[in-house]
Amino acid sequence: MTILIADSGSTKTDWCLATEKAGAARRTLRTQGINPFHQDSSQIAAILSDELLPQLAGIEPDAIYFYGSGCRQELQPQMRHLLGKALPTASVVEAEGDLLGAARALCGREEGIACILGTGANSGLYDGKAIVANTPPLGYILGDEGSGAVLGARFLNALYRGRLPIELREELEQQTGLTMATMLDRVYRQPLANRFLASLSPFIHAHLQMAEVSDLVKEAFRVFFRLNLKPYGRSDLSVGAVGSIAYHYRGLLSEAASAEGLYLGKVLKSPLEGLADYYAH
Repeated sequence: MTILIADSGSTKTDWCLATEKAGAARRTLRTQGINPFHQDSSQIAAILSDELLPQLAGIEPDAIYFYGSGCRQELQPQMRHLLGKALPTASVVEAEGDLLGAARALCGREEGIACILGTGANSGLYDGKAIVANTPPLGYILGDEGSGAVLGARFLNALYRGRLPIELREELEQQTGLTMATMLDRVYRQPLANRFLASLSPFIHAHLQMAEVSDLVKEAFRVFFRLNLKPYGRSDLSVGAVGSIAYHYRGLLSEAASAEGLYLGKVLKSPLEGLADYYAH
Protein backbone atom coordinates (compact mmCIF):
# COMPACT_ATOMS: atom_id res chain seq x y z
CA MET A 1 0.00 0.00 0.00
CA THR A 2 1.49 3.33 -1.11
CA ILE A 3 0.91 6.30 1.15
CA LEU A 4 1.53 10.01 0.65
CA ILE A 5 2.17 12.15 3.73
CA ALA A 6 2.33 15.94 3.75
CA ASP A 7 3.75 18.41 6.27
CA SER A 8 2.60 21.79 5.05
CA GLY A 9 3.23 25.39 6.03
CA SER A 10 2.51 28.68 4.35
CA THR A 11 5.91 28.74 2.60
CA LYS A 12 6.48 25.11 1.56
CA THR A 13 4.95 21.66 1.71
CA ASP A 14 7.16 18.62 2.21
CA TRP A 15 5.69 15.35 0.94
CA CYS A 16 6.83 11.81 1.70
CA LEU A 17 5.94 8.93 -0.60
CA ALA A 18 6.24 5.71 1.37
CA THR A 19 4.65 2.35 2.05
CA GLU A 20 3.16 0.95 5.23
CA LYS A 21 6.04 -1.54 5.42
CA ALA A 22 8.57 -0.62 8.10
CA GLY A 23 12.07 0.00 6.74
CA ALA A 24 10.95 0.44 3.13
CA ALA A 25 12.48 3.14 0.97
CA ARG A 26 10.91 6.59 1.13
CA ARG A 27 10.92 9.42 -1.36
CA THR A 28 10.52 13.10 -0.51
CA LEU A 29 8.98 15.79 -2.68
CA ARG A 30 8.41 19.51 -2.23
CA THR A 31 5.84 22.01 -3.46
CA GLN A 32 4.99 25.53 -2.42
CA GLY A 33 3.04 25.90 0.78
CA ILE A 34 -0.62 24.96 1.08
CA ASN A 35 -2.64 26.78 3.71
CA PRO A 36 -6.44 26.53 3.32
CA PHE A 37 -6.92 29.46 5.68
CA HIS A 38 -5.04 31.82 3.33
CA GLN A 39 -5.60 30.16 -0.07
CA ASP A 40 -8.82 29.42 -1.91
CA SER A 41 -9.73 26.13 -3.55
CA SER A 42 -8.52 27.12 -7.01
CA GLN A 43 -5.07 28.08 -5.71
CA ILE A 44 -4.69 24.81 -3.81
CA ALA A 45 -5.95 22.76 -6.76
CA ALA A 46 -3.39 24.46 -9.03
CA ILE A 47 -0.51 23.59 -6.67
CA LEU A 48 -1.61 19.96 -6.56
CA SER A 49 -2.02 19.64 -10.34
CA ASP A 50 0.92 21.77 -11.47
CA GLU A 51 3.53 20.95 -8.82
CA LEU A 52 2.68 17.70 -7.03
CA LEU A 53 1.31 15.44 -9.76
CA PRO A 54 4.27 15.91 -12.13
CA GLN A 55 6.64 14.84 -9.35
CA LEU A 56 4.60 11.73 -8.63
CA ALA A 57 5.17 10.72 -12.27
CA GLY A 58 2.18 8.44 -12.48
CA ILE A 59 2.44 6.93 -9.00
CA GLU A 60 -1.05 6.61 -7.56
CA PRO A 61 -1.12 6.57 -3.75
CA ASP A 62 -3.65 4.44 -1.93
CA ALA A 63 -3.84 6.77 1.08
CA ILE A 64 -3.11 10.45 1.72
CA TYR A 65 -2.38 11.97 5.13
CA PHE A 66 -2.13 15.76 5.04
CA TYR A 67 -1.05 17.83 8.06
CA GLY A 68 -0.86 21.60 7.71
CA SER A 69 -0.88 24.98 9.35
CA GLY A 70 -4.19 26.71 8.76
CA CYS A 71 -5.93 23.36 8.34
CA ARG A 72 -8.61 24.13 10.90
CA GLN A 73 -11.44 21.74 11.62
CA GLU A 74 -13.96 23.67 9.52
CA LEU A 75 -11.55 23.69 6.55
CA GLN A 76 -10.61 20.02 6.67
CA PRO A 77 -13.53 18.78 4.50
CA GLN A 78 -12.49 21.22 1.76
CA MET A 79 -8.89 20.00 1.96
CA ARG A 80 -9.94 16.35 1.82
CA HIS A 81 -12.10 17.06 -1.23
CA LEU A 82 -9.28 18.79 -3.09
CA LEU A 83 -6.78 16.02 -2.32
CA GLY A 84 -9.24 13.30 -3.29
CA LYS A 85 -10.07 15.05 -6.55
CA ALA A 86 -6.39 15.43 -7.48
CA LEU A 87 -5.55 11.85 -6.49
CA PRO A 88 -8.73 9.82 -7.05
CA THR A 89 -7.08 6.43 -6.48
CA ALA A 90 -6.70 7.14 -2.76
CA SER A 91 -9.31 5.28 -0.73
CA VAL A 92 -8.19 7.04 2.47
CA VAL A 93 -7.81 10.82 2.58
CA GLU A 94 -7.15 12.63 5.86
CA ALA A 95 -6.49 16.33 6.46
CA GLU A 96 -5.51 17.52 9.93
CA GLY A 97 -3.80 20.45 11.64
CA ASP A 98 -0.04 20.62 12.01
CA LEU A 99 -0.18 20.18 15.79
CA LEU A 100 -1.70 16.71 15.51
CA GLY A 101 0.95 15.89 12.92
CA ALA A 102 3.67 16.99 15.32
CA ALA A 103 2.14 14.92 18.12
CA ARG A 104 1.94 11.76 16.01
CA ALA A 105 5.51 12.27 14.78
CA LEU A 106 6.86 12.85 18.29
CA CYS A 107 4.73 10.57 20.46
CA GLY A 108 3.43 7.91 18.10
CA ARG A 109 0.52 6.25 19.86
CA GLU A 110 1.67 7.13 23.38
CA GLU A 111 0.46 10.12 25.36
CA GLY A 112 2.74 13.12 25.68
CA ILE A 113 3.09 16.85 25.18
CA ALA A 114 3.89 18.03 21.65
CA CYS A 115 5.35 21.42 20.77
CA ILE A 116 5.99 23.29 17.54
CA LEU A 117 8.78 25.86 17.73
CA GLY A 118 9.55 27.55 14.44
CA THR A 119 8.69 31.04 13.24
CA GLY A 120 5.59 30.60 15.40
CA ALA A 121 4.87 28.36 18.37
CA ASN A 122 2.17 25.97 19.54
CA SER A 123 1.71 23.10 21.97
CA GLY A 124 -0.81 20.46 22.86
CA LEU A 125 -1.57 17.66 25.29
CA TYR A 126 -1.86 14.41 23.33
CA ASP A 127 -3.57 11.27 24.60
CA GLY A 128 -2.09 8.95 21.98
CA LYS A 129 -4.93 9.57 19.52
CA ALA A 130 -5.90 13.23 19.58
CA ILE A 131 -5.00 16.64 20.99
CA VAL A 132 -7.09 16.89 24.17
CA ALA A 133 -5.86 20.27 25.45
CA ASN A 134 -4.24 23.27 23.79
CA THR A 135 -3.00 26.55 25.17
CA PRO A 136 -3.94 29.08 22.45
CA PRO A 137 -0.64 30.43 21.01
CA LEU A 138 -2.27 33.82 20.10
CA GLY A 139 0.38 34.82 17.55
CA TYR A 140 3.64 36.69 17.96
CA ILE A 141 2.11 39.93 19.27
CA LEU A 142 -0.02 38.42 22.03
CA GLY A 143 1.79 35.13 22.57
CA ASP A 144 3.97 32.67 20.61
CA GLU A 145 6.49 32.52 23.46
CA GLY A 146 9.53 30.46 22.46
CA SER A 147 9.04 31.05 18.73
CA GLY A 148 11.63 32.46 16.37
CA ALA A 149 9.61 35.66 16.04
CA VAL A 150 9.40 36.27 19.77
CA LEU A 151 13.03 35.25 20.25
CA GLY A 152 14.02 37.88 17.68
CA ALA A 153 11.85 40.48 19.40
CA ARG A 154 13.34 39.76 22.83
CA PHE A 155 16.84 39.93 21.33
CA LEU A 156 16.27 43.33 19.70
CA ASN A 157 14.66 44.63 22.86
CA ALA A 158 17.73 43.66 24.89
CA LEU A 159 20.12 44.89 22.20
CA TYR A 160 18.67 48.37 21.79
CA ARG A 161 17.96 48.89 25.47
CA GLY A 162 21.55 48.21 26.46
CA ARG A 163 21.18 44.81 28.13
CA LEU A 164 23.56 43.27 25.62
CA PRO A 165 27.12 44.43 24.78
CA ILE A 166 27.38 47.40 22.41
CA GLU A 167 29.83 45.36 20.30
CA LEU A 168 27.04 42.90 19.51
CA ARG A 169 24.79 45.69 18.30
CA GLU A 170 27.57 47.07 16.11
CA GLU A 171 28.24 43.61 14.63
CA LEU A 172 24.57 43.05 13.82
CA GLU A 173 24.23 46.46 12.18
CA GLN A 174 27.38 45.92 10.14
CA GLN A 175 26.24 42.48 8.92
CA THR A 176 22.62 43.36 8.16
CA GLY A 177 22.53 47.11 7.59
CA LEU A 178 20.01 47.24 10.40
CA THR A 179 19.64 50.38 12.51
CA MET A 180 17.13 51.18 15.19
CA ALA A 181 15.14 53.18 12.63
CA THR A 182 15.11 50.44 9.99
CA MET A 183 14.34 47.82 12.63
CA LEU A 184 11.29 49.79 13.77
CA ASP A 185 10.21 50.22 10.17
CA ARG A 186 10.50 46.48 9.47
CA VAL A 187 8.52 45.58 12.58
CA TYR A 188 5.80 48.23 12.56
CA ARG A 189 5.37 49.33 8.95
CA GLN A 190 6.42 46.45 6.68
CA PRO A 191 4.51 43.20 6.12
CA LEU A 192 5.54 39.85 7.63
CA ALA A 193 7.22 41.29 10.70
CA ASN A 194 7.15 37.83 12.30
CA ARG A 195 9.36 36.42 9.55
CA PHE A 196 11.75 39.36 9.82
CA LEU A 197 12.10 38.84 13.57
CA ALA A 198 12.59 35.10 13.15
CA SER A 199 15.26 35.75 10.50
CA LEU A 200 17.54 37.02 13.29
CA SER A 201 17.78 33.50 14.71
CA PRO A 202 21.01 32.52 12.85
CA PHE A 203 22.75 35.61 14.25
CA ILE A 204 21.49 34.84 17.75
CA HIS A 205 22.56 31.20 17.44
CA ALA A 206 26.04 32.22 16.26
CA HIS A 207 26.56 34.12 19.52
CA LEU A 208 25.35 31.58 22.06
CA GLN A 209 28.85 31.47 23.52
CA MET A 210 28.02 34.84 25.09
CA ALA A 211 26.41 34.22 28.46
CA GLU A 212 24.04 37.16 28.03
CA VAL A 213 22.69 35.71 24.77
CA SER A 214 22.35 32.13 25.96
CA ASP A 215 20.63 33.35 29.13
CA LEU A 216 18.18 35.37 27.03
CA VAL A 217 17.35 32.34 24.89
CA LYS A 218 16.98 30.02 27.86
CA GLU A 219 14.65 32.46 29.61
CA ALA A 220 12.53 32.74 26.45
CA PHE A 221 12.07 28.96 26.50
CA ARG A 222 11.34 28.93 30.23
CA VAL A 223 8.56 31.46 29.65
CA PHE A 224 7.19 29.22 26.88
CA PHE A 225 7.09 26.24 29.23
CA ARG A 226 5.56 28.19 32.11
CA LEU A 227 2.81 29.87 30.14
CA ASN A 228 1.96 27.14 27.65
CA LEU A 229 2.79 23.74 29.14
CA LYS A 230 2.35 24.16 32.88
CA PRO A 231 -1.44 24.65 32.48
CA TYR A 232 -1.70 21.04 31.26
CA GLY A 233 -0.68 19.85 34.72
CA ARG A 234 1.18 16.85 33.31
CA SER A 235 4.81 17.24 34.30
CA ASP A 236 4.94 13.43 34.34
CA LEU A 237 4.79 13.32 30.54
CA SER A 238 7.72 13.67 28.16
CA VAL A 239 7.80 16.85 26.09
CA GLY A 240 8.63 16.57 22.39
CA ALA A 241 9.26 19.39 19.94
CA VAL A 242 9.46 19.92 16.18
CA GLY A 243 10.63 22.92 14.17
CA SER A 244 13.81 24.78 13.31
CA ILE A 245 14.01 26.68 16.60
CA ALA A 246 13.50 23.53 18.67
CA TYR A 247 16.09 21.65 16.64
CA HIS A 248 18.87 24.25 16.53
CA TYR A 249 18.47 25.32 20.17
CA ARG A 250 17.72 21.84 21.55
CA GLY A 251 20.49 22.02 24.17
CA LEU A 252 19.16 25.22 25.73
CA LEU A 253 15.59 23.98 25.26
CA SER A 254 16.43 20.90 27.32
CA GLU A 255 18.04 23.01 30.04
CA ALA A 256 15.00 25.28 30.17
CA ALA A 257 12.66 22.30 30.41
CA SER A 258 14.65 20.85 33.30
CA ALA A 259 14.61 24.20 35.08
CA GLU A 260 10.80 24.15 34.85
CA GLY A 261 10.51 20.58 36.11
CA LEU A 262 9.85 19.08 32.68
CA TYR A 263 11.68 16.46 30.60
CA LEU A 264 12.49 17.16 26.95
CA GLY A 265 12.37 13.99 24.89
CA LYS A 266 12.37 13.72 21.11
CA VAL A 267 13.28 16.80 19.05
CA LEU A 268 12.79 16.81 15.28
CA LYS A 269 13.57 19.46 12.70
CA SER A 270 10.65 18.23 10.61
CA PRO A 271 7.81 15.86 11.56
CA LEU A 272 7.81 14.11 8.18
CA GLU A 273 10.10 11.18 9.05
CA GLY A 274 8.30 10.63 12.34
CA LEU A 275 4.95 10.61 10.53
CA ALA A 276 6.23 8.02 8.06
CA ASP A 277 7.25 5.87 11.04
CA TYR A 278 3.81 6.41 12.59
CA TYR A 279 2.10 4.87 9.55
CA ALA A 280 4.63 2.05 9.06
CA HIS A 281 3.68 -1.34 10.45
